[in-house]
Amino acid sequence: MYLVDAHLYVFRSYHALPAMRAPDGTPSHAAYGFASTLVRMLAELAPTHFACVFDHAMTSFRNALLPTYKLGRTEAPADLEPQFDLCEEAARALGAAVLSAPDFEADDVIATAADAALAQGASVVVVTGDKDLAQLVREDGRTRLLDFAKQTSLDAAAVRARFGVSPAQIPDYLALVGDAVDNLPGVPGIGPKSAAQLLAAFGRLDAIPTDAAAWRRAGVRGADALAARFEMSRDLALRVRELATVRHDVPGAAPALAALAWRGPDAARAQALCERLGWKGIAQRIAALAAKSAPHAGVSG
Repeated sequence: MYLVDAHLYVFRSYHALPAMRAPDGTPSHAAYGFASTLVRMLAELAPTHFACVFDHAMTSFRNALLPTYKLGRTEAPADLEPQFDLCEEAARALGAAVLSAPDFEADDVIATAADAALAQGASVVVVTGDKDLAQLVREDGRTRLLDFAKQTSLDAAAVRARFGVSPAQIPDYLALVGDAVDNLPGVPGIGPKSAAQLLAAFGRLDAIPTDAAAWRRAGVRGADALAARFEMSRDLALRVRELATVRHDVPGAAPALAALAWRGPDAARAQALCERLGWKGIAQRIAALAAKSAPHAGVSG
């Protein structure tokens, strides 16, 4: 089961490609790049089950918990806004299921859908470059991350090698070091190394003592000053951990595997979309993908 963090690839396409417009004047370069990326993904990965997971909106319940959450990123550029619907349309034309949920982020939908897939006997690959989702990686190897652009995969051992903590500790880690992408504050002075040392010694954020002597025993440099800063920032850090923890209980985001089976592109739908948007090159690639994916037509769940 491949679950694609769709907005990541939409935004990458938006920033990577020059402006394009459909014959009717609609901006289309982000949608073009996204569709092109999906064609490549589907051709290379040859999935049996595949879904694109979108943010329902640029805000979620997290903005009410911390008003500065994703500050400056709560509105899409004017020429990108109309392209989200085109991206969803392109995903459906390529035969992908499309998932989203009001008031939740794509990360939460991915977590909920991944749990459902695992419960039905599937293994899960989350296609993303977002470190937040490393918390979904399972120790038994049944869930891993794939950064498709970099062609790198993260299992539990790779998460430990990269961050110095286990997958389950990623929210605690982010609460300590912060996350500039989502405008999440960390504890002043605590970096990746000291955060990893603290979590190795104490396990979870709420188990970290404010006693500097315990920090010294954990090998943290500048223990006295950092312990004092942690004491002052502890309540905020606990709130940041809540924000960084993905939800696994999104209503309507746990479809049956059969609903996520990939059977190849919808040729007629894809052709109509490409003609409307003037996408000649992609139309040829989609036709080749449809011919290559014909054996998937029998996949049911």
